[in-house]
Amino acid sequence: MDRIKNIINGSTKKDKYKIRDRFRHLFQSVWFLITNSYFEGFKTGKIYGGELKKICVPGMNCYSCPGAKGACPIGSLQAVIGKSEYKFSYYIVGFLFFIGALVGRFVCGWLCPFGLIQDLLHKIPFYKKIETFKFDKHLRKLKYVILLVFVIILPLFLVDILGQGSPYFCKLICPVGMLEGGLPLVLLNKTMRGAIGFLYFWKGTILIATVILSIILYRPFCKYICPLGAIYSFFNSISVFRYKLDKDKCISCGRCKKVCQMNIDPVQNCNHMECIRCARCKNACPVDAISFGARK
Repeated sequence: MDRIKNIINGSTKKDKYKIRDRFRHLFQSVWFLITNSYFEGFKTGKIYGGELKKICVPGMNCYSCPGAKGACPIGSLQAVIGKSEYKFSYYIVGFLFFIGALVGRFVCGWLCPFGLIQDLLHKIPFYKKIETFKFDKHLRKLKYVILLVFVIILPLFLVDILGQGSPYFCKLICPVGMLEGGLPLVLLNKTMRGAIGFLYFWKGTILIATVILSIILYRPFCKYICPLGAIYSFFNSISVFRYKLDKDKCISCGRCKKVCQMNIDPVQNCNHMECIRCARCKNACPVDAISFGARK
């Protein structure tokens, strides 16, 4: 009876998910360094152009980042989707489908560099954090509109005389490119400073807004804007790596829902489209009712 009371009060395994969160952030940091290991670029202000740049990385990591060794799949998709010689990039789409079918939005929780940045920003103290708001669920559909319009439709149909589209999402919206590419390249190259115009300030405004919102609200970019997360979300329910709820063990204490920063209820659906598979629910469960592994 006392054990049940402790579970309801949230005192059992109280700090386990916080300890595991530190391990996740460490894993994210190591992956960030691996994918941005061209340290010479931060000295010279030049982008890496080796063979590895032809390979996409799973998360949002800007191609123009001076340290980036790989290419962002969203930027790569926009770069080729409107070319006249082929309307669909089988490599990039195949890559996205493969990663999605393998792990779903695990990429968002463990491998995306901008996800790590948002996680760390949210740890900054603020007098009132916002967990959710009235139109939260409706606003989350915005990332699917952005995927359809800015990543697919506009680069596919608005092409130049050579049949090449423009990366509209990268150019007009993406704060990742501004943070990882736009700011470092301008700081490291004096010649680029003279070319700063309205678009640069517009993207800077979006970045500042994203940073401020990330302090107040958990992962606003992932929830409302990210087209890559939108793609991976379609695979959460069918991916090889998945979560599983043992209903016989579950005592409906609500602990997993309480610690979920993506505001979903794992008891209702532990493979929800919004789940980034951070494992907070699993680590917080006092009876180990939530597990993960390969789909049988």
